[in-house]
This record gives sequence, structure tokens and C-alpha cells, in this order.
Amino acid sequence: MTSKMIRYILIVGILLPQSLAHPGFFTSIGQMTDLIHTEKDLVTSLKDYIKAEEDKLEQIKKWAEKLDRLTSTATKDPEGFVGHPVNAFKLMKRLNTEWSELENLVLKDMSDGFISNLTIQRQYFPNDEDQVGAAKALLRLQDTYNLDTDTISKGNLPGVKHKSFLTVEDCFELGKVAYTEADYYHTELWMEQALRQLDEGEVSTTDKVSVLDYLSYAVYQQGDLDKALLLTKKLLELDPDHQRANGNLKYFEYIMAKEKDANKSASDDQSDQKTTLKKKGVAADYLPERQKYEMLCRGEGIKMTPRRQKKLFCRYHDGNRNPKFILAPAKQEDEWDKPRIIRFHDIISDAEIEIVKDLAKPRLSRATVHDPETGKLTTAQYRVSKSAWLSGYENPVVSRINMRIQDLTGLDVSTAEELQKDEPDAFKELGTGNRIATWLFYMSDVSAGGATVFPEVGASVWPKKGTAVFWYNLFASGEGDYSTRHAACPVLVGNKWVSNKWLHERGQEFRRPCTLSELE
Repeated sequence: MTSKMIRYILIVGILLPQSLAHPGFFTSIGQMTDLIHTEKDLVTSLKDYIKAEEDKLEQIKKWAEKLDRLTSTATKDPEGFVGHPVNAFKLMKRLNTEWSELENLVLKDMSDGFISNLTIQRQYFPNDEDQVGAAKALLRLQDTYNLDTDTISKGNLPGVKHKSFLTVEDCFELGKVAYTEADYYHTELWMEQALRQLDEGEVSTTDKVSVLDYLSYAVYQQGDLDKALLLTKKLLELDPDHQRANGNLKYFEYIMAKEKDANKSASDDQSDQKTTLKKKGVAADYLPERQKYEMLCRGEGIKMTPRRQKKLFCRYHDGNRNPKFILAPAKQEDEWDKPRIIRFHDIISDAEIEIVKDLAKPRLSRATVHDPETGKLTTAQYRVSKSAWLSGYENPVVSRINMRIQDLTGLDVSTAEELQKDEPDAFKELGTGNRIATWLFYMSDVSAGGATVFPEVGASVWPKKGTAVFWYNLFASGEGDYSTRHAACPVLVGNKWVSNKWLHERGQEFRRPCTLSELE
């Protein structure tokens, strides 16, 4: 088996973009589009059922109209009507036979076909955990891209082709998901959005009392006692007998009275500080790098000085006089200076992309990350991409792409990772050393989001179909270059296909000689 291999990763947006979901969540675009077709099939089945019911009612209606005319005539002169032998016979026949047939028609269940289809399709439906995962994904996108609830609710997202709105029930559901996770910051945001839409006159099965019940408690949990008391009183105006609200009102008034009796100076300072800290809405899984990461995802990274920008160039690259690129050199663009990140333009064709995607789709599986606590590879809520491994011997297109990478980078691809390992010391088993460099193909355009960011240096690299970016993960000395630590931003609108090739140290001894300086 050849050791030339490319790893093709499908990263999907919501929703559905990148989601905070459990391992079984519908993360691939293929699965999501399958659900669209499933729902379309169910709608067709439902319309067939409605048509059958309408046909049935039409038959009953015609029967009723015919009998109405007949009985109207008969009741005007009952004796004269039944005096006609034919009328007498037909009356006996109707009451003995035809009314029984009508009864059978009325009792006939026209829903069998629809219910049978629904039962079959239900096995492919997402479950409660999937729905919660999709809600969490939306909350994460809200934070990452600094979106307010009204923007999301009205569907005013950048690059959208199919605008969609959130109802009061949708906003209420998002608030409840946050509440269940003790995320009172997002609970407040989404319950307030639900309340606004109700105040604007939106008709909903969700009432203001239910919204205010969650909202008042979420506000209290964040330390804003005055607002919690005000919302509770508003709730009781709508429902004076609400048991929990009456209890909360007494409790809030007790706490406020207690605070008034306490030392004002010390109490107020501490209270203000606590409220400020809680109102920041810091997530439970907050990391120090998160703020920088989210800024980079929004394109708010470090701006290069004009002096640094002047050192970035576009050029034609012939792979160090490689015969394949002398007459048709590759187009290079400097994306960043330190670390040096290079983008190759028009480096993979649409036809090649489609072949690679077709090869990868049947074997996509959930990508894993290294768990520092257990030392094992596991799925993670923040990474819901799916990946597949493709080797050069499977298809000449994959082999050709492999050689293109080798020709342009000057690095040996024969020591690339051969199989997707399920153990943390996979590199040790390969015996090919660390990943010396990364080559990343962008195989789709993304409507919004989906950047590759480098938090250490403040760089953001945006997807562009048909291009590839390349950088070294190690210095020439073999020491790790921590400035190349990178992360993928969640897709806000659209979906993202990428493929990457990890090149290893072994085999590069004469292609990229080791230096004496540690950081060179």
C-alpha cells in the first residue's frame, strides 16, 4: 500500500454550521440535505392524505346534498311520496343498505398511508439531544460573531440566500436550552427577544407569563435584583395567582430589605462588582484565548503595519524549476509574514474537487481530538467536523494531487500519515517524526465565517475555493513553531469543504536541512 495520503475533512455550518452537539449529531451536509429530502417526502405524503380526505368529504357532501333535496320533497307530502311503489322501494333500500355504506365511508381511515410513511421515516429523525445541539450551535455562533438576538431572529445574516425568521416559540426554546445549561446570560437575551416579539403583536402559543417566569429568574441569577423584582411584578400583573412568582416576590423583597440594613458602602461595592462580573456572560467553558479567537473569526485581527505589508508579494512559482511548472507556474500570494503563510491560487480544479468529495462522502466519520485528561482521542463538542482518509492508489486524481504538493513544496510526501489513528501516540507508531508542515486546500467558498485563524500572531485566513495555504509547523531546527497554532472558525452561513495534507519530518533531511539555531 502506498503511503501517499490526503485527509479530506468536511466542516459544516448550521444551521447548520459548526455545532455544540453530541457525537451522533447531524454534522455532515449530506445528512442535513437527506433530512430536507425526507421532510419533502413527508409533505408530499401529507398532501396525498389531505387529498384523500377531501375526496372522501366530497363524496359525503354529494350524498348529503342529494338526500337533502329528496327528503325536502318527501316531507312535504309523506303519504303521497311513499304511495309511489318505486319511492317505497328506494326508501327501504337507502335505510337498509346505503346508509350503512355511508357509515363505512365516514369511518374509513384515510391516514394509513401517511402514518405508515411517517413511522418509517421517523427512525431517521433527529432526537431531543440533536435539537439541543443545534440550539447550542446557534448560541455559539451568536457569541463568536457578536450577533444580537434581533439580527438572528430576523435572519439578517451576511451572505444568506434563504432568509428565515425565528418565532416567539423558537426564541423561547433557545432561552430554555440556555437555562437548562445554567447559562443565564443567554437565557436573558433570548427571553427578552421573545418578549419583544410578543409586545410587537406576534401571535404565539407561548404567553408572556411563561417568558417572564424564566426571564426574571435568569436576571436574578446574574445579580440584578432590581430588574428581577420589576419583572416579577410585571408577571403578577398578568397572573396574580402565579405561585412561584408570589414566592419569588417575597424572597426578593426580603433580600432587598436585608441589603438596606447592611453596611451600605461595603455591600454596594461588592454587589456592583458581582453584578458586573456576571453580566459579562462568560461561558462555563471559557478559555483565555477565546476572546482573541472570536475577534479573529470576525476579521478583527491584528492589522499589519505598512512596512510589514510591503514585504508581502504575489508571484509565479515554478517549484524550483520543476518541469511541470516552468511553462505554467503556480500563482502564489503571501498571506502572512511571521510565520510565513502562503496561498496558492487556482491550484485545484472544480472537477478534481468533485472527485475528491465523491470519494470522501461515503466514509466520512466524526473527527476526534486529543483529550489531555485521559490521553485518548475523543470527540469534542467544539469540533464537529467529519473526516475521511484517501490514499493515492485509490484514484489517479488523489495521486496527482499528492505529487502536485510535493512538486510545489519540495518536500517528500512519502512519509505522510497513512491511516487515521485512534490512539494518541499515532506519530510514534508511524515512525515518521512530527508534522513538519501543513498544506490546506479550500474546496468550497463560504458565505460567512469559516476562517482559519492563528491566535498567537493575529492572522485570519479566509476560505476561497480552488486555493490552498501552506505553512511550516516546525522550525528548520525541528523545534515547534507555536505561532502556527491554529483553529477553524465555525461556519456562520453555508458549508465548508477543506482537505489537508500533513507532511512529516522523515524524508526531509536533505530537502529542508536542519539549522543550528533553535528558532530558525
